[in-house]
Amino acid sequence: MAAVNGANDVMDPSHSSKNTLKLENTEKRDTLIAIEKKYQEQWQKSGVFQADAPTIIEEPYSSISPADLRKKYPKFYGNFAFPYMNGALHVGHTFTISKIEFAAGFARMQGRRVLFPLGFHCTGMPIKACADKLVEDVRKFGKNFERYKDEAPADSDSIPAPTQADTREDITKFSSKKGKANSKKIDLKYQFQIMLALGIPKEEIHKFADAQYWLQYFPPICRGDLNNFGARIDWRRSMVTTDANPYYDAFVRWQMYRLKELEKIQYGVRYTVYSPKDGQPCMDHDRAEGEGVVPQDYTALKLKVVEWATKAAEIIKGKVPEGAHVYFVPATLRPETMYGQTCCFVGPKINYGIFKVKENEYYFITKRAAWNMAFQGIFFEGESFPKDESELPPVVELPGSAVIGTLVKAPLSIHTQGVRVLPMESVLATKGTGVVTSVPSDSPDDYATVKDLAKKADYYGIKKEWAELEIPPIIETPSYGDLTAKFLVEKMKINSPKDAKQLAEAKDLAYKEGYYKGTMLIGDFKGEPVVVAKPKVREALIKAGEAFEYAEPNGRVVSRSADECVVAYLGQWFLNYGENDPVWRDQVIDYVNGDLETYTPDTRNQFEKNLLWLNRWACARTYGLGSKLPWDPKFLVESLSDSTIYMSYYTISHFLHSDIFGKTKGLLDIKPEQMIDEVWDYIFCRTELTEDLVKKSGISKNDLEAMRREFQYWYPVDVRGSGKDLVPNHLTFFLYVHLALFPREYWPQSIRVNGHLLLNSEKMSKSTGNFLTLREGIEKFGADACRTAMADAGDGGEDANFEESVANSNILRLYNLKEWVEEVIADKSLRTDSQARTYWDEIFDNEINVLVAEAKVHYEATDYKLALKSALYDFTGARDFYREVTTAAGTGMHHDLIQRYVELQALLLTPIAPHWADYVWQEVLKKPSTVQNALWPSAPAGKPALTAAREYVRATTSAITSAEANQLKKKEKGKTIMFDPKKPKKLTIFAAQNYPAWQEKYIDLVREEFERTKLSDEKELVAKVGKVAGKETKKAMPFVQGLKKRLIWQGEKPETVFERKLAFDELATLGEMTAPLKRTTACAQIEVVSVDEGGKTGRVVIGERGKEDGKRGELPQPAEAAVPGVPSFHFENIDG
Repeated sequence: MAAVNGANDVMDPSHSSKNTLKLENTEKRDTLIAIEKKYQEQWQKSGVFQADAPTIIEEPYSSISPADLRKKYPKFYGNFAFPYMNGALHVGHTFTISKIEFAAGFARMQGRRVLFPLGFHCTGMPIKACADKLVEDVRKFGKNFERYKDEAPADSDSIPAPTQADTREDITKFSSKKGKANSKKIDLKYQFQIMLALGIPKEEIHKFADAQYWLQYFPPICRGDLNNFGARIDWRRSMVTTDANPYYDAFVRWQMYRLKELEKIQYGVRYTVYSPKDGQPCMDHDRAEGEGVVPQDYTALKLKVVEWATKAAEIIKGKVPEGAHVYFVPATLRPETMYGQTCCFVGPKINYGIFKVKENEYYFITKRAAWNMAFQGIFFEGESFPKDESELPPVVELPGSAVIGTLVKAPLSIHTQGVRVLPMESVLATKGTGVVTSVPSDSPDDYATVKDLAKKADYYGIKKEWAELEIPPIIETPSYGDLTAKFLVEKMKINSPKDAKQLAEAKDLAYKEGYYKGTMLIGDFKGEPVVVAKPKVREALIKAGEAFEYAEPNGRVVSRSADECVVAYLGQWFLNYGENDPVWRDQVIDYVNGDLETYTPDTRNQFEKNLLWLNRWACARTYGLGSKLPWDPKFLVESLSDSTIYMSYYTISHFLHSDIFGKTKGLLDIKPEQMIDEVWDYIFCRTELTEDLVKKSGISKNDLEAMRREFQYWYPVDVRGSGKDLVPNHLTFFLYVHLALFPREYWPQSIRVNGHLLLNSEKMSKSTGNFLTLREGIEKFGADACRTAMADAGDGGEDANFEESVANSNILRLYNLKEWVEEVIADKSLRTDSQARTYWDEIFDNEINVLVAEAKVHYEATDYKLALKSALYDFTGARDFYREVTTAAGTGMHHDLIQRYVELQALLLTPIAPHWADYVWQEVLKKPSTVQNALWPSAPAGKPALTAAREYVRATTSAITSAEANQLKKKEKGKTIMFDPKKPKKLTIFAAQNYPAWQEKYIDLVREEFERTKLSDEKELVAKVGKVAGKETKKAMPFVQGLKKRLIWQGEKPETVFERKLAFDELATLGEMTAPLKRTTACAQIEVVSVDEGGKTGRVVIGERGKEDGKRGELPQPAEAAVPGVPSFHFENIDG
């Protein structure tokens, strides 16, 4: 019953987010959401996000080149990988979307025409597989599943086969590591239960048994959620993929035809991951588990049985013909080492089968391996693949323990009389054939195992001499000699085959050293480098009939139809990526290393590795949704192959259709059948316009030029956004096909990838209740609070973190800021132009100028977390300081400055929080039109003197108030205090006019390093200071860092810093500070003393001067600590 209740909980749509933040008081949020709804409706109604290229009426087609057109009318074209339509968007999707969304918002403010389109991906297996499952669910349980009875969910605790991270052995191959698909786990048994968990009413679920219904249902939800997010998307350009849209279908068919003509698509026989149930290749996006897993090529050796072990002989008697050739078939990645075979391992607890290959020939392997081989022409001819495993029964089944002691003849081994089959506990039934040949000269695992077997022969039930055959040297290495395994096992003090961690490390070292630096010592290829000899040895073994090619997935792969996949050797259409077209591959590599902007070195490195690793890609299949392969219509175009250049389709889609299915014509009166291949060629600048094209297509010259103009203007793509998990496939294909089909002028400009999104510092998971859809996020926090949390989550390729607490706190922040803005703009008591600007006005004005410049730099760099800091957190911090200091000074704020602050605040937040910004812009500031059309503000450059003064005020005020608070805490705890903060007190501030002599050498050091490196090498700077300072390090290092801060961060001129001059008048600044400090600290008196060199004497410059023109002798000890720019101070109690 508990299991049933658990399943019912999972089917509850709220289950997936049960452990996320719960809000109680929502009044402020609801106020903000009401504002957001108003402006979303206004934006959609006005079509503010609909962007077009300059028309051929504005700029006649032949009057200006595309490059000059883009220069005259600056543009931004950004897009991201369109979402798959089998569910609603979650905040992880939205995080990727937000990067383009913020970039689009900022580009608008730069005065550029901005295109941000979005389509809906429906190609491939997932939708069709789910629909087919629902067909069966409806058949089994009824239209509304009324015949279903609760049952415990299927056991999901079984241990899966190792992933490629566990099984990768071939160091010559690069493999992508992906977590998203591999981490998906569905605990619900039936598809209708999954639909219930998505929140779909039970009465509607049967409709989804029609795959086309998915295409109608989810795109409007996606569009609605993104509109509620405030996304700046031009929805006129949307479409669904597959032949459901005949215009897009024509585009895909054109693309495939042209790639085939260029010989980028070819037909051939090759290994590919394959679903027996679906009867077709299973590519990345067709998988429920195992994304990124690829075929692993092995050399399958044939070790002929010479003499069976007694137990085995009894089991097979009468089942395998007398005189038949039976072979143990280990799969190896290292055929060059086979000269050193000393035994053959099996797992004693693994069940094996003997399978008939042909008349008089049988293989001893696991059932799993036999099933894989069945799709590689070994048990069945050609592509006559079996439907299920019942077509491949073993002749006999027996445990590995039964064959221990069997004598087999190992190809190439120096032990020509044969080697024995021995037990190895670590053999996996889920990897290879379950049979492992042993080469203890070069395999640390094998060496450790044979030594253990010989040591404990009686325990293992074997003869000791079986494990003590001579171990011949077969490969010489510079680091480990000619017995690599022995060297490493002894050096690393590996004592047992159970020392798995050390053995894994030793194995990696042995393989790399042997492959890249080893030289053959034996055999026909003696003296040759291993890297050269390896393929020759393999070829010789296969040619001699002593081995054959074998492949299997290098990790567990499960298709969307819940079928565990194999590797098949079959004929298929494939895109010729990789080493088989080195010119194409190298062209892409050169572009990645040249003009392509990737924003981070890690992204560029990932592309480089993937381009060297990626090979031919199956581009057709027979099951699912999609466009038919035009020259072979029994196939459909695979989902990652019809989505490489659809960004170009966005540029002209609104001309073709006005709905996503292409049922209603667009801005031009063009039918799908008119979009012949030659039209696409012309639009995408592959050919020029001819009268024959106009006649053949029936499309007018003006319409053809209008479409080509739109493409030429918006292309190239300025930024393509995506999660980093798409670098190994989609994003690499995106580059390949763009470079193949489009002229150089239209190749992508940049690719920006982001990491996955954590939710509240934990991985998002429906099963744990830590999951949030976009709709749930907006309903919970509102759009702008979500958007600020997205910006705050992080940038770059590392995993980011959406903190609900940040979104929640920004509800309050934005609401309070709205309330204050409304109040202050209406406040008639603020100072006006008739009154002179104060020192604090100048400080505030300068600080917001600096922050405007900072925010612009961060927006331009797509560093949105830093942009948010400058545009919101620091900007409101500047306002808070100004408000507090002018209140304390008794002057109040200046109307014009506050008006300017509010305008700037709205503008700076427009890319990230546009609803809030537009409300303030239109309703508070009474601007005539939307802030979405406003430009980035121009602001004077910051003045270093005022910036330095602001930092001085901040640091000095903080030090004084902290000291007072510290004394108050001590008093409350009954400790000795220097003065009583609650009694009348006096504050004396000591300001030095000269620097201490000891600082001169550090000035010289910093000057030298600044001229040499601009202080860019922090480690070197610290090391040099430490060398000079010795015992002075504690005071020298803060001094040096203060100089660096002034030079680098505050932008002071080097001559000002090195000539020992402050950028501002310290005494004048202290004079401005006295009134605010007096109010803040509640001091009865404040005086400022200008301290003479040495700190013993000084002169009062602010306060009661007394006799002798304010001269003071015997100053208190704190006066000695004062240096220019860093005052010291002293509190003392006085009579009230």
